[in-house]
Amino acid sequence: MLIVKKFGGTSVANKERIYNVANRCVEEYKKGNDVVVVLSAMGKYTDELISMAEDINEKPPKREMDMLFTIGEQMSVSLMAMAFDKLGVPAVSLNAFQVAMHTTSVHGNARLKRIDTERIRRELENHKIVVVTGFQGVNKYDDYTTLGRGGSDTTAVALAAALHADACEIYTDVDGVYTADPRKVPKARKLKEITYDEMLDLATLGAGVLHNRSVEMAKKYGVPLVVRSSLNNSEGTVVKEEVTVERMLISGVALDTEAVRIAVIGLKDVPGMAFKLFDVLAKKHINVDVILQSIGRAGTKDISFTVDGKDLDDAIAALEENKARLGYQELHSERNIAKLSIVGAGMMSNPGVAAKMFESLYNEGVNINMISTSEIRVTVLINEKDGVRAMNAVHDAFNLAD
Repeated sequence: MLIVKKFGGTSVANKERIYNVANRCVEEYKKGNDVVVVLSAMGKYTDELISMAEDINEKPPKREMDMLFTIGEQMSVSLMAMAFDKLGVPAVSLNAFQVAMHTTSVHGNARLKRIDTERIRRELENHKIVVVTGFQGVNKYDDYTTLGRGGSDTTAVALAAALHADACEIYTDVDGVYTADPRKVPKARKLKEITYDEMLDLATLGAGVLHNRSVEMAKKYGVPLVVRSSLNNSEGTVVKEEVTVERMLISGVALDTEAVRIAVIGLKDVPGMAFKLFDVLAKKHINVDVILQSIGRAGTKDISFTVDGKDLDDAIAALEENKARLGYQELHSERNIAKLSIVGAGMMSNPGVAAKMFESLYNEGVNINMISTSEIRVTVLINEKDGVRAMNAVHDAFNLAD
Protein backbone atom coordinates (compact mmCIF):
# COMPACT_ATOMS: atom_id res chain seq x y z
CA MET A 1 0.00 0.00 0.00
CA LEU A 2 1.04 3.59 -0.66
CA ILE A 3 -0.13 6.06 1.98
CA VAL A 4 0.16 9.86 1.92
CA LYS A 5 0.11 11.44 5.37
CA LYS A 6 -0.10 15.20 5.89
CA PHE A 7 0.72 16.81 9.23
CA GLY A 8 -0.13 20.42 10.12
CA GLY A 9 2.02 22.97 11.91
CA THR A 10 0.86 22.11 15.43
CA SER A 11 1.70 18.44 14.80
CA VAL A 12 5.39 19.32 14.26
CA ALA A 13 5.62 22.34 16.56
CA ASN A 14 8.52 21.03 18.66
CA LYS A 15 10.99 18.15 19.07
CA GLU A 16 8.55 15.97 21.04
CA ARG A 17 5.84 16.31 18.41
CA ILE A 18 8.25 15.75 15.53
CA TYR A 19 9.23 12.41 17.09
CA ASN A 20 5.55 11.61 17.74
CA VAL A 21 4.85 12.06 14.00
CA ALA A 22 8.01 10.16 13.04
CA ASN A 23 7.06 7.18 15.22
CA ARG A 24 3.55 7.05 13.72
CA CYS A 25 4.99 7.01 10.22
CA VAL A 26 7.63 4.39 11.10
CA GLU A 27 4.83 2.17 12.44
CA GLU A 28 3.15 2.36 9.02
CA TYR A 29 6.46 1.82 7.21
CA LYS A 30 7.23 -1.31 9.24
CA LYS A 31 3.94 -2.84 8.09
CA GLY A 32 5.49 -2.91 4.63
CA ASN A 33 3.72 0.17 3.28
CA ASP A 34 5.23 2.95 1.17
CA VAL A 35 4.90 6.25 3.06
CA VAL A 36 4.93 9.81 1.71
CA VAL A 37 4.78 12.51 4.39
CA VAL A 38 3.69 16.11 3.65
CA LEU A 39 4.49 18.76 6.25
CA SER A 40 3.50 22.34 7.05
CA ALA A 41 5.80 24.84 8.72
CA MET A 42 6.41 24.25 12.44
CA GLY A 43 3.85 25.75 14.83
CA LYS A 44 3.34 29.47 14.25
CA TYR A 45 6.53 29.87 12.22
CA THR A 46 4.67 31.23 9.17
CA ASP A 47 3.21 33.99 11.36
CA GLU A 48 6.72 34.82 12.57
CA LEU A 49 7.90 35.12 8.96
CA ILE A 50 5.00 37.47 8.16
CA SER A 51 5.90 39.59 11.17
CA MET A 52 9.55 39.75 10.09
CA ALA A 53 8.58 40.74 6.55
CA GLU A 54 6.21 43.49 7.68
CA ASP A 55 8.88 44.84 10.02
CA ILE A 56 11.06 45.39 6.92
CA ASN A 57 8.30 46.45 4.50
CA GLU A 58 4.63 46.92 5.49
CA LYS A 59 3.55 45.98 1.93
CA PRO A 60 6.13 43.41 0.81
CA PRO A 61 6.09 42.11 -2.80
CA LYS A 62 4.15 38.85 -3.10
CA ARG A 63 6.98 37.13 -4.97
CA GLU A 64 9.39 37.84 -2.13
CA MET A 65 6.83 36.67 0.44
CA ASP A 66 6.61 33.32 -1.37
CA MET A 67 10.41 33.10 -1.38
CA LEU A 68 10.37 33.74 2.39
CA PHE A 69 7.48 31.38 3.21
CA THR A 70 9.16 28.34 1.67
CA ILE A 71 11.76 28.40 4.48
CA GLY A 72 9.18 27.12 6.97
CA GLU A 73 8.28 23.89 5.19
CA GLN A 74 11.90 23.18 4.22
CA MET A 75 12.89 23.40 7.86
CA SER A 76 10.09 20.97 8.85
CA VAL A 77 10.91 18.30 6.27
CA SER A 78 14.66 18.33 6.86
CA LEU A 79 14.21 18.01 10.66
CA MET A 80 11.68 15.19 10.12
CA ALA A 81 14.10 13.31 7.83
CA MET A 82 16.74 13.67 10.56
CA ALA A 83 14.27 12.19 13.09
CA PHE A 84 13.67 9.18 10.81
CA ASP A 85 17.43 8.70 10.50
CA LYS A 86 17.77 8.75 14.29
CA LEU A 87 15.06 6.05 14.47
CA GLY A 88 17.03 3.93 12.02
CA VAL A 89 14.67 4.35 9.06
CA PRO A 90 15.94 5.63 5.67
CA ALA A 91 14.23 8.85 4.58
CA VAL A 92 14.75 11.78 2.23
CA SER A 93 13.33 15.32 2.32
CA LEU A 94 12.30 17.00 -0.93
CA ASN A 95 11.20 20.56 -1.68
CA ALA A 96 8.99 21.79 -4.53
CA PHE A 97 11.94 22.12 -6.93
CA GLN A 98 13.22 18.64 -6.24
CA VAL A 99 9.85 16.94 -6.76
CA ALA A 100 8.97 19.14 -9.02
CA MET A 101 5.57 20.67 -8.31
CA HIS A 102 4.49 22.85 -11.21
CA THR A 103 2.02 25.65 -10.46
CA THR A 104 0.48 28.75 -11.97
CA SER A 105 2.27 32.06 -11.36
CA VAL A 106 -0.17 33.73 -8.96
CA HIS A 107 2.03 34.44 -5.95
CA GLY A 108 0.33 33.73 -2.63
CA ASN A 109 -2.50 31.76 -4.20
CA ALA A 110 -1.06 29.56 -6.95
CA ARG A 111 -2.77 26.44 -8.28
CA LEU A 112 -1.05 23.14 -8.91
CA LYS A 113 -0.83 22.19 -12.61
CA ARG A 114 1.07 18.90 -12.46
CA ILE A 115 3.52 16.95 -10.30
CA ASP A 116 6.54 15.08 -11.61
CA THR A 117 6.49 11.80 -9.66
CA GLU A 118 9.69 10.15 -10.95
CA ARG A 119 11.92 11.30 -8.07
CA ILE A 120 9.40 10.27 -5.40
CA ARG A 121 8.83 6.86 -7.00
CA ARG A 122 12.59 6.28 -7.25
CA GLU A 123 13.07 7.08 -3.55
CA LEU A 124 10.13 4.81 -2.59
CA GLU A 125 11.64 1.98 -4.64
CA ASN A 126 14.79 2.43 -2.53
CA HIS A 127 12.57 1.81 0.53
CA LYS A 128 12.80 5.33 1.89
CA ILE A 129 10.10 7.40 3.58
CA VAL A 130 9.71 10.48 1.38
CA VAL A 131 9.11 13.76 3.24
CA VAL A 132 7.76 16.54 1.01
CA THR A 133 7.26 20.26 1.62
CA GLY A 134 3.59 21.19 1.60
CA PHE A 135 2.13 24.54 0.51
CA GLN A 136 4.76 25.36 -2.13
CA GLY A 137 5.34 24.96 -5.84
CA VAL A 138 7.41 26.27 -8.74
CA ASN A 139 6.11 28.35 -11.66
CA LYS A 140 7.30 28.46 -15.28
CA TYR A 141 9.83 31.16 -14.40
CA ASP A 142 11.45 28.84 -11.80
CA ASP A 143 10.18 31.06 -8.99
CA TYR A 144 8.74 29.63 -5.78
CA THR A 145 4.99 30.00 -5.37
CA THR A 146 2.67 29.18 -2.47
CA LEU A 147 -0.82 27.69 -2.56
CA GLY A 148 -2.51 29.90 0.04
CA ARG A 149 -3.02 29.32 3.76
CA GLY A 150 -3.78 25.63 4.36
CA GLY A 151 -2.25 24.72 1.01
CA SER A 152 -0.36 21.73 2.44
CA ASP A 153 -3.68 19.83 2.39
CA THR A 154 -3.85 20.43 -1.36
CA THR A 155 -0.23 19.27 -1.79
CA ALA A 156 -1.08 16.01 0.00
CA VAL A 157 -4.23 15.33 -2.05
CA ALA A 158 -2.43 16.20 -5.30
CA LEU A 159 0.38 13.78 -4.45
CA ALA A 160 -2.13 11.07 -3.51
CA ALA A 161 -3.85 11.56 -6.88
CA ALA A 162 -0.60 11.67 -8.90
CA LEU A 163 0.85 8.60 -7.15
CA HIS A 164 -2.47 6.69 -7.15
CA ALA A 165 -2.13 6.31 -3.39
CA ASP A 166 -4.34 3.87 -1.49
CA ALA A 167 -5.06 6.40 1.24
CA CYS A 168 -4.66 10.09 2.05
CA GLU A 169 -4.70 10.99 5.73
CA ILE A 170 -4.83 14.60 6.94
CA TYR A 171 -3.64 14.97 10.53
CA THR A 172 -4.61 18.09 12.50
CA ASP A 173 -4.93 19.22 16.11
CA VAL A 174 -8.61 18.14 16.21
CA ASP A 175 -10.05 14.60 16.03
CA GLY A 176 -11.85 15.08 12.72
CA VAL A 177 -14.57 17.17 11.11
CA TYR A 178 -17.08 18.56 13.60
CA THR A 179 -20.55 20.04 13.19
CA ALA A 180 -18.88 23.37 14.13
CA ASP A 181 -15.49 24.56 15.33
CA PRO A 182 -15.27 22.90 18.79
CA ARG A 183 -13.18 25.83 20.03
CA LYS A 184 -16.13 28.15 19.42
CA VAL A 185 -19.03 25.72 19.94
CA PRO A 186 -18.24 23.48 22.93
CA LYS A 187 -21.17 21.15 22.16
CA ALA A 188 -20.03 20.45 18.57
CA ARG A 189 -20.17 16.79 17.52
CA LYS A 190 -17.61 14.86 15.47
CA LEU A 191 -18.89 13.41 12.20
CA LYS A 192 -18.00 9.86 11.14
CA GLU A 193 -18.29 10.78 7.49
CA ILE A 194 -19.22 13.68 5.25
CA THR A 195 -19.61 14.14 1.48
CA TYR A 196 -17.08 15.99 -0.66
CA ASP A 197 -19.71 18.61 -1.55
CA GLU A 198 -20.62 19.34 2.07
CA MET A 199 -16.95 19.44 3.11
CA LEU A 200 -16.10 21.72 0.19
CA ASP A 201 -18.74 24.25 1.23
CA LEU A 202 -17.73 24.09 4.90
CA ALA A 203 -14.05 24.54 3.99
CA THR A 204 -14.83 27.46 1.68
CA LEU A 205 -17.03 29.10 4.31
CA GLY A 206 -14.44 29.17 7.07
CA ALA A 207 -14.55 25.76 8.76
CA GLY A 208 -10.73 25.72 8.72
CA VAL A 209 -10.30 21.92 8.96
CA LEU A 210 -9.34 21.41 5.30
CA HIS A 211 -8.13 23.67 2.51
CA ASN A 212 -11.08 24.04 0.13
CA ARG A 213 -9.00 23.31 -2.97
CA SER A 214 -7.84 20.02 -1.42
CA VAL A 215 -11.47 18.88 -1.15
CA GLU A 216 -12.16 20.07 -4.70
CA MET A 217 -9.20 18.01 -5.95
CA ALA A 218 -10.12 14.96 -3.84
CA LYS A 219 -13.60 14.96 -5.38
CA LYS A 220 -12.26 15.40 -8.91
CA TYR A 221 -9.80 12.50 -8.65
CA GLY A 222 -11.77 10.30 -6.24
CA VAL A 223 -9.17 10.48 -3.46
CA PRO A 224 -10.69 9.17 -0.20
CA LEU A 225 -9.69 11.48 2.65
CA VAL A 226 -9.50 10.81 6.37
CA VAL A 227 -9.19 13.74 8.78
CA ARG A 228 -7.82 12.72 12.17
CA SER A 229 -5.77 13.94 15.13
CA SER A 230 -1.98 13.67 15.25
CA LEU A 231 -2.13 13.77 19.05
CA ASN A 232 -4.16 10.58 19.64
CA ASN A 233 -5.26 7.40 17.85
CA SER A 234 -9.01 8.05 17.69
CA GLU A 235 -10.92 7.35 14.48
CA GLY A 236 -11.27 10.41 12.27
CA THR A 237 -13.82 11.62 9.73
CA VAL A 238 -13.97 10.09 6.26
CA VAL A 239 -14.62 12.52 3.38
CA LYS A 240 -16.06 10.74 0.33
CA GLU A 241 -18.59 10.89 -2.49
CA GLU A 242 -21.51 9.17 -0.74
CA VAL A 243 -22.23 8.67 2.95
CA THR A 244 -23.88 5.48 4.16
CA VAL A 245 -25.74 6.85 7.16
CA GLU A 246 -29.09 8.64 6.97
CA ARG A 247 -28.42 12.21 5.90
CA MET A 248 -28.74 14.79 8.66
CA LEU A 249 -30.66 17.92 7.77
CA ILE A 250 -27.54 20.01 8.46
CA SER A 251 -23.98 18.66 8.54
CA GLY A 252 -22.28 21.72 9.94
CA VAL A 253 -22.20 25.39 10.84
CA ALA A 254 -19.25 27.56 9.75
CA LEU A 255 -18.17 31.05 10.74
CA ASP A 256 -15.77 33.18 8.69
CA THR A 257 -14.50 36.35 10.35
CA GLU A 258 -11.89 37.05 7.66
CA ALA A 259 -14.40 38.37 5.10
CA VAL A 260 -14.92 42.05 4.28
CA ARG A 261 -17.81 43.68 2.44
CA ILE A 262 -17.45 46.09 -0.46
CA ALA A 263 -20.37 48.18 -1.73
CA VAL A 264 -20.22 49.78 -5.16
CA ILE A 265 -22.83 52.57 -5.18
CA GLY A 266 -24.47 54.23 -8.17
CA LEU A 267 -23.60 51.90 -11.04
CA LYS A 268 -25.51 52.45 -14.27
CA ASP A 269 -28.54 50.15 -14.46
CA VAL A 270 -27.68 48.72 -17.89
CA PRO A 271 -26.85 45.22 -19.20
CA GLY A 272 -23.26 44.06 -18.74
CA MET A 273 -22.43 46.26 -15.74
CA ALA A 274 -22.12 43.30 -13.32
CA PHE A 275 -19.83 41.56 -15.82
CA LYS A 276 -17.56 44.62 -16.09
CA LEU A 277 -17.37 44.97 -12.32
CA PHE A 278 -16.49 41.37 -11.54
CA ASP A 279 -14.22 41.05 -14.58
CA VAL A 280 -12.03 43.79 -13.08
CA LEU A 281 -11.70 41.72 -9.87
CA ALA A 282 -11.22 38.39 -11.69
CA LYS A 283 -8.26 39.82 -13.61
CA LYS A 284 -6.62 40.55 -10.25
CA HIS A 285 -7.34 36.96 -9.08
CA ILE A 286 -9.72 38.17 -6.37
CA ASN A 287 -12.43 35.70 -5.36
CA VAL A 288 -15.89 37.10 -4.66
CA ASP A 289 -18.46 35.31 -2.52
CA VAL A 290 -21.79 36.70 -1.27
CA ILE A 291 -23.27 39.10 -3.85
CA LEU A 292 -26.31 41.35 -3.48
CA GLN A 293 -27.65 43.66 -6.21
CA SER A 294 -30.26 46.27 -5.41
CA ILE A 295 -33.33 46.91 -7.55
CA GLY A 296 -32.57 49.63 -10.10
CA ARG A 297 -33.77 53.15 -9.32
CA ALA A 298 -33.32 56.42 -11.21
CA GLY A 299 -31.15 54.62 -13.76
CA THR A 300 -28.65 53.33 -11.18
CA LYS A 301 -28.13 50.29 -8.98
CA ASP A 302 -25.83 49.23 -6.13
CA ILE A 303 -23.86 45.97 -5.87
CA SER A 304 -22.44 44.66 -2.59
CA PHE A 305 -20.19 41.61 -2.24
CA THR A 306 -17.67 40.00 0.07
CA VAL A 307 -13.99 39.20 -0.48
CA ASP A 308 -11.30 37.78 1.77
CA GLY A 309 -9.83 40.42 4.08
CA LYS A 310 -6.33 40.02 2.63
CA ASP A 311 -7.71 40.98 -0.81
CA LEU A 312 -9.44 44.20 0.32
CA ASP A 313 -6.65 46.66 -0.58
CA ASP A 314 -6.11 45.04 -3.98
CA ALA A 315 -9.86 45.02 -4.69
CA ILE A 316 -10.31 48.69 -3.77
CA ALA A 317 -7.23 49.67 -5.82
CA ALA A 318 -8.53 47.76 -8.87
CA LEU A 319 -11.99 49.33 -8.63
CA GLU A 320 -10.62 52.86 -8.19
CA GLU A 321 -8.28 52.32 -11.12
CA ASN A 322 -11.30 51.40 -13.28
CA LYS A 323 -13.71 54.02 -11.95
CA ALA A 324 -14.02 55.78 -15.32
CA ARG A 325 -14.85 52.51 -17.08
CA LEU A 326 -17.33 51.36 -14.42
CA GLY A 327 -18.86 54.79 -13.82
CA TYR A 328 -19.91 54.23 -10.18
CA GLN A 329 -20.54 57.11 -7.75
CA GLU A 330 -19.12 55.80 -4.45
CA LEU A 331 -17.16 52.92 -2.96
CA HIS A 332 -17.61 51.69 0.63
CA SER A 333 -15.90 48.88 2.54
CA GLU A 334 -16.69 47.31 5.91
CA ARG A 335 -14.38 45.08 7.93
CA ASN A 336 -16.32 44.21 11.09
CA ILE A 337 -18.50 41.53 9.54
CA ALA A 338 -18.78 37.74 9.71
CA LYS A 339 -20.20 35.14 7.36
CA LEU A 340 -22.31 32.55 9.15
CA SER A 341 -23.29 29.50 7.11
CA ILE A 342 -25.17 26.24 7.48
CA VAL A 343 -24.32 23.36 5.14
CA GLY A 344 -26.12 20.09 4.52
CA ALA A 345 -27.22 17.89 1.62
CA GLY A 346 -30.43 17.25 3.60
CA MET A 347 -31.61 20.78 2.74
CA MET A 348 -32.49 19.69 -0.79
CA SER A 349 -35.45 17.61 0.39
CA ASN A 350 -36.49 19.64 3.44
CA PRO A 351 -38.24 23.02 3.08
CA GLY A 352 -38.06 25.61 5.85
CA VAL A 353 -34.37 25.22 6.70
CA ALA A 354 -33.54 28.88 5.99
CA ALA A 355 -36.57 30.03 8.03
CA LYS A 356 -35.37 27.97 11.00
CA MET A 357 -31.94 29.58 10.78
CA PHE A 358 -33.42 33.08 10.54
CA GLU A 359 -35.72 32.39 13.50
CA SER A 360 -32.80 31.36 15.70
CA LEU A 361 -30.96 34.58 14.78
CA TYR A 362 -34.08 36.66 15.44
CA ASN A 363 -34.42 35.05 18.89
CA GLU A 364 -30.81 36.07 19.62
CA GLY A 365 -31.40 39.64 18.39
CA VAL A 366 -28.86 39.20 15.55
CA ASN A 367 -29.41 41.40 12.50
CA ILE A 368 -28.85 39.95 9.01
CA ASN A 369 -27.17 42.23 6.46
CA MET A 370 -26.99 39.96 3.38
CA ILE A 371 -28.17 36.46 2.43
CA SER A 372 -26.81 33.96 -0.10
CA THR A 373 -28.09 30.43 -0.77
CA SER A 374 -27.35 27.31 -2.80
CA GLU A 375 -28.84 23.82 -2.89
CA ILE A 376 -26.89 22.73 0.17
CA ARG A 377 -26.05 25.93 2.05
CA VAL A 378 -27.43 29.17 3.45
CA THR A 379 -25.00 32.01 4.25
CA VAL A 380 -25.80 35.24 6.07
CA LEU A 381 -23.68 38.29 6.70
CA ILE A 382 -23.84 39.57 10.29
CA ASN A 383 -21.86 41.84 12.61
CA GLU A 384 -18.60 40.25 13.72
CA LYS A 385 -19.33 40.86 17.41
CA ASP A 386 -22.41 38.61 17.12
CA GLY A 387 -20.56 35.80 15.32
CA VAL A 388 -19.81 33.19 17.99
CA ARG A 389 -23.12 33.76 19.82
CA ALA A 390 -25.05 33.40 16.55
CA MET A 391 -23.07 30.29 15.61
CA ASN A 392 -23.98 28.58 18.88
CA ALA A 393 -27.65 29.59 18.55
CA VAL A 394 -27.92 28.13 15.04
CA HIS A 395 -26.05 24.99 16.10
CA ASP A 396 -28.57 24.48 18.93
CA ALA A 397 -31.56 25.23 16.69
CA PHE A 398 -30.69 22.30 14.43
CA ASN A 399 -29.96 19.94 17.36
CA LEU A 400 -26.37 19.32 16.27
CA ALA A 401 -25.03 19.04 19.83
CA ASP A 402 -23.08 15.95 20.90
